[in-house]
Amino acid sequence: MSDPSRTPPPSPASRPSRRTVLRSGLGLGLGATVAGAGLLGAAPAQAAGQNGTPLCDEPGDSASAQGLGSGDLGIPYHREHDNTWGYVFGDAWTHIQQGEPYIGSPVMLNQDSFDASGASPISFTWAMPTGGAAGQLFGYAHRADNGYGFEISRIPNDCIEFGGRTYIQYTSVYTWGGPDDPPWVDGHDGSLMSGVAYSDDYGVTWTDYDYHWDGDHRGINQSMYGMWSFAGIDPDGWLYIFSKRWNGTHRNSADGGAIQLFRIRPDDFRAGNFGAQQNWAYLNGSWQWTGSATPPSVILSGNNTGEFSVKRIGDTYCMSCFDVVLGAIFTRTAARPDAVWSTPVPKITSVQVPNLYGGYIHPGSASASSLTLIVSQWNGTVGAPPYWVRQFDGVNPTSVV
Repeated sequence: MSDPSRTPPPSPASRPSRRTVLRSGLGLGLGATVAGAGLLGAAPAQAAGQNGTPLCDEPGDSASAQGLGSGDLGIPYHREHDNTWGYVFGDAWTHIQQGEPYIGSPVMLNQDSFDASGASPISFTWAMPTGGAAGQLFGYAHRADNGYGFEISRIPNDCIEFGGRTYIQYTSVYTWGGPDDPPWVDGHDGSLMSGVAYSDDYGVTWTDYDYHWDGDHRGINQSMYGMWSFAGIDPDGWLYIFSKRWNGTHRNSADGGAIQLFRIRPDDFRAGNFGAQQNWAYLNGSWQWTGSATPPSVILSGNNTGEFSVKRIGDTYCMSCFDVVLGAIFTRTAARPDAVWSTPVPKITSVQVPNLYGGYIHPGSASASSLTLIVSQWNGTVGAPPYWVRQFDGVNPTSVV
């Protein structure tokens, strides 16, 4: 987030094409994972609790009771105003088999209470935005120009509520690289822009902040502000945010997995005063917090990183990252956002969940050594459910099996 008065620093929707791209883009990584069992090891054992329980795409499940048959992501967040839980999905359909009727993106289902022990799986008890059947939260048209340029869909990356307001950070997608989409250019991330939408009625109505972070098709390819994860408000009073390049297709060959860190006071964030951020940067031989004039430095890098999630669980910061090359979700921890992070450990692999992605940390996890992860899976079989969202409990982010 740079000063909005300045240029940001560089660095009926049919979504089957995205999953086609996902499938082809992951082919090498998934094959390497299966063939390289010695590298990732056998499927890691899980503690007591849910171990891949599907939360949608099952006839008669709680998602279908709320009007959602098929959807992915299921990003969890705490609705602090009433101590309930929300789950934000990407593109979603009312039927289990992909096709019409299409609901849209993002879509939200909610839950009265979450069982952190994992003894009972997540069960959705009502849908937004009206409390009736699930519907698209944002008011925009798909495969249209909504005033910023052509966009296919707006995909949520994370959600947080504090101070009576709910926020979703999203990426507007210009192309998924499919046969019905605008042409894909290798090395480009396919985004239009990124933005933050907010709701002052806990998810019923949504407003976009005026400022947007330009993406690939607005002149800033590989913007490091493409995907965010809200780590939460630390006891020091700052809201910590991690961000990286958009890599929703998992085909972004120019994405080396870089992640950056910035922070902002909650009141400034609420006011849209994004220029008030401070950046974690390596400057003059040392790491330090700087003003927005100095861009953040890369704190972590590695294999192409798809979806990622950072949350403060107890007194520990926990991170999960989808490693596109290895086809696995890795986890690590740190005492603070700006501290040294532990060595990444593979926790959920394609041996357990073929065609996996996502891997969002539930903020209500039992502890920093017993996380709940929400993992997406795509099924390329014609006529089968296209998406699953699966629940894994008891994930110890630093234990090596």
